[in-house]
Amino acid sequence: MPRISDLEVAILGLLYEEPQYGYQIEKTIEAWGMRNWTPIGFSSIYYVLKKLEKKELVTSKLEKVEGKPSRKVFTITSLGKSTMEAELQELLSWNKKLISSFDLGLAYLNYLKPREVINCLENYVESAQGRIKFLESSVKTQEKLNAPYYVVALFSRPLAVLKTEVAWVEQFIEKIKKEENL
Repeated sequence: MPRISDLEVAILGLLYEEPQYGYQIEKTIEAWGMRNWTPIGFSSIYYVLKKLEKKELVTSKLEKVEGKPSRKVFTITSLGKSTMEAELQELLSWNKKLISSFDLGLAYLNYLKPREVINCLENYVESAQGRIKFLESSVKTQEKLNAPYYVVALFSRPLAVLKTEVAWVEQFIEKIKKEENL
């Protein structure tokens, strides 16, 4: 079974339910708010579709549309379905290291003055609070829409993680203040 990237999983998952053409995939990505939880750009959709086709995980055929140019419709193959299912089991089973540019900043924060670090971290908390409000609103919206639990989880999980991170950053700010006698 071929190995596939998270981006390939995102696109393959959209084809799992029904065949789609590229622009239709873009509209689904927008409607689902997928860019809130997966790094998928419009320009990468066709690139990923070509990679999936090369790996024989999807097939394509031209579909004629009256009064419009033909469009290429992509369909998941049986190998694509089994690969997707195996990849989902992998994604849901193991905690993987997440690389964050914030950690890069932490690694070198000693190059800044303590007050500069505190200002930066306070800005970080403020920006995170905005994201928290967005995620809280999204959870409420999905619950009002009676969205399936797994859709709500796409907003409630990052909300919980972000709230925990904000609490950690606030404690870290206090530690800096104490250590630096500020």
